[in-house]
Amino acid sequence: MPMPADEIVRLIKEALPDAEIRLVDTAGDQNHYAAEIVSEAFRGKPMVQQHQMVYAALKGRMGDELHALSLTTRAPD
Repeated sequence: MPMPADEIVRLIKEALPDAEIRLVDTAGDQNHYAAEIVSEAFRGKPMVQQHQMVYAALKGRMGDELHALSLTTRAPD
């Protein structure tokens, strides 16, 4: 079952309330997304840890309801 963009944004915002999120459905199927996420919570953390934080926010839906999520993460400038 596909995962709507607003659900992805909601889950990420629950975990990272200050996050600025730009989400694009890359295939038009609600199953393949690219996300750019900016959050102060990422400051000082390596990229792998930043991505783990996002995947944790999705509460196990990655690979099940959500097939592909390309991530770009960073702390604010």
